[in-house]
Amino acid sequence: MTGERTTAWGPLSRRLFAAFVLAALSAVVVLAGAAWWGTGQGLASAQAHARQQAAARVADAVAAAHAAAGGWDGVDLGSASTLAAGAGARLVVHASEGRVVSGHGRGMPMNAAGGAGWTEAPVVVSGEVVGSVHLAFGGPTASAAREIAWGWIVLAAVVALVVATFTSWFVGRRIVVPLTRLTRAARRISAGDRSARAGVEAPGELGELANAFDHMAGEVARSDQALRDLTGDVAHELRTPLATLQAGLEELRDGLVPPDPGRLTSLHDQAQRLGRIVQDLTELADAEAAALSLRRREVDLAAVARTAVAAHTAHLRAAGLRVRLELADGVVVRADPDRLHQALGNLLANCVRYLRPGDVVTVAVCRSADTAVVEVRDTGPGIPEDELLHVFERRWRGRAGHTVAGTGIGLAVVRELVAAHGGAVTATSDTEGTAFTISLPW
Repeated sequence: MTGERTTAWGPLSRRLFAAFVLAALSAVVVLAGAAWWGTGQGLASAQAHARQQAAARVADAVAAAHAAAGGWDGVDLGSASTLAAGAGARLVVHASEGRVVSGHGRGMPMNAAGGAGWTEAPVVVSGEVVGSVHLAFGGPTASAAREIAWGWIVLAAVVALVVATFTSWFVGRRIVVPLTRLTRAARRISAGDRSARAGVEAPGELGELANAFDHMAGEVARSDQALRDLTGDVAHELRTPLATLQAGLEELRDGLVPPDPGRLTSLHDQAQRLGRIVQDLTELADAEAAALSLRRREVDLAAVARTAVAAHTAHLRAAGLRVRLELADGVVVRADPDRLHQALGNLLANCVRYLRPGDVVTVAVCRSADTAVVEVRDTGPGIPEDELLHVFERRWRGRAGHTVAGTGIGLAVVRELVAAHGGAVTATSDTEGTAFTISLPW
């Protein structure tokens, strides 16, 4: 846990923190500017409306005093002055001819009445404008509201920084720590530790990445183990014929045995066995690279099947097997005919190895809804259920492999060749025989 706390504030976490802080402060600045401008506009509009209402009330009071006095001479403006003072303003009254009736407005230009801090309203008596009132207000009242707004803005900035810090810490632990574990596991695997796993449980895409990494690591470990097993099996397969050849040649060289046809035939058989092992390994390597070397063209699967069966007829007959064809013409796919011929040949060769004399091998070609199907089925003894899942694995020969020659690579080659064409091969078996089905897109 200590290491995780350290890595949670690594370079990526610091960048995340800076990004969150920048985003939070940017939001605060934008919102503060908008609030400042909006508050100023709102307060100014409200203030102007309130002042205009105050001026109207004062004008009504002045009009009432004017009506009571019958003119401006001897008019009592006490009530109006009280209203103006209650609104926080100084009252100046002008008669219609421009003279100042009350207040200290001498020297004030008439056009200043509508300026900043001044509000004007007409004095109307019996439908006639007899003068005007001018209210001179003090300093702006929005400054106090703006000070309050600034206080809230500062508080919002502090809260945003706190939230950004917590969020960056939380995100750092949810993202950076799993990434650090993945990095450590990758380095251990590259150093040769195939048992290394990230072991990360995280939501969303990060969890999917961790699971995919662990799955990949498992596949790498299995591939390495398969390669080691293959090397051991090939060495075991090569050891016996090589030892036999070496011993036989040494006997011939030393003159211990005569070079009779029987002896030479035995050595020739061992050399052929070596050749078959090497050929199987070469075919597997070629099959794994088949996707890069396919020569695709329009191919009639029935024609490919006939050619493959014709090439193996002698071996099938020698094994005492009967062949039956169920070929639908016109099943055309875009594929490499040589590779398909090789895959079918391996399936037929497998029949020669494992079937009993008198068994029937059926090669069928048909078309389904969206795939072209090639099937090789037989009436042989079948494959045990516990072995059926492994038949396409390299070197897998099952319990019957101890009595049958081969390296267990043929069906693995079939799988690779079919996969290179974008298809799939499956095997089903019961007590009545086995069926290998190749499905190809068309």
